[in-house]
Amino acid sequence: MHKSLVAAAALLGGIGVALGAFGAHGLQSATSDEKIIHGFQTGVQYQVYHALALLALAVIIEKLPGKLAVWSARCFIIGTILFSGSLYLITFLKIQGSSAVSFVGPVTPLGGVFFIAGWLFLFFAAIKKN
Repeated sequence: MHKSLVAAAALLGGIGVALGAFGAHGLQSATSDEKIIHGFQTGVQYQVYHALALLALAVIIEKLPGKLAVWSARCFIIGTILFSGSLYLITFLKIQGSSAVSFVGPVTPLGGVFFIAGWLFLFFAAIKKN
């Protein structure tokens, strides 16, 4: 088992749970805008999903030879930082009324591309012949 992936999964998962709790309790005191709250919740959901995927990859990598599964894990981590991180930042900026939202917004789909790439790397790792 890859300890570094377990550590990354634990860190991302724990942060995701903490942010989810904030979203469920503290965020409503900062805004009542449902779109802002929904965007934040989406970031939390994807972060926790991919923390669990990283945890699974820590075991899967032992069974799938080659670097494709490792690249999957890397893409999941980068995707989480870009996708979920940008949604958290957008939430903060919208609550502050900042115009910087337009600069951060394009980062979110880039994070989504990394998520998709991660799943594709995992797919190819699974079907690759030894």
